[in-house]
Amino acid sequence: MSFQILLVLIFNFIISLIGTLAYSVRLVGVRTGKIAISFSVFNILTLISRIAVTFQTPLLTNYVEKNLYSNDLLHIFNLIIVVSGAAAIFGAFLIPTFQKIFSKGVILFSIERSIPKLVINAMSRRGRTSMKYCITKPSKESVVKINYKKIPRRVVTYNFVAVALVTVGALAPIYAFRMAPNLRATCVTLSSVVNGAATILSTIFIDPQMSIMTEDVMDGKCTREDFKSCVIAMVGSKMLGTFAAVFLLVPGAYAIVFAAKGINFISSL
Repeated sequence: MSFQILLVLIFNFIISLIGTLAYSVRLVGVRTGKIAISFSVFNILTLISRIAVTFQTPLLTNYVEKNLYSNDLLHIFNLIIVVSGAAAIFGAFLIPTFQKIFSKGVILFSIERSIPKLVINAMSRRGRTSMKYCITKPSKESVVKINYKKIPRRVVTYNFVAVALVTVGALAPIYAFRMAPNLRATCVTLSSVVNGAATILSTIFIDPQMSIMTEDVMDGKCTREDFKSCVIAMVGSKMLGTFAAVFLLVPGAYAIVFAAKGINFISSL
């Protein structure tokens, strides 16, 4: 395995891990009563994820261009998806620990009112020691006591589809290079179309419902246990959706090539 692909895998792991931990931000907001601050503090990790995306895509694109006719390309792309799924599973196990650490960060930020001070405090000896005491093993009871009747199945299904589309949308356009080398630039730009479909699902069907449920918890209309069950279900759909992208990679690449050829035909008229 080349160093270039190793970097792609590392960046991809970071992106998927942060994306999984993001589901617990609402839980921390409910627990601390500081929802807006929770999202604001989480933007630090979001920034790290965006930086990882910025480096991952050019590295992977450059590798495919140099190894356009390699027989290992499909295996490498499948490995990237599997690593993303593994990161999602790892993130799910980290959620209890992350909630405790993140809760302390939210409370500290509400006092210090400064992101730089928060980061400095976290990196200090005292901050690192405090984080060690936050390490918590996932509880089996959290899964066993899930109230399936209160889980919005439609939202969870939409999340499954959105995660699968986002995963494929980042990889299929690049893999499509091999099928249509002369349309590689057009294929890359079509990634925004696939990601756009996932964005529509998130914006219209997923985020609003999760926000409503969050407010219901704050207003006492929904119990924290039921909300926690919903978050666990969303994390589960995140893991399954990521692995499902393995089966959508090649069909997605063919669809992108078909769309690219259609655009090329229209532009030639």
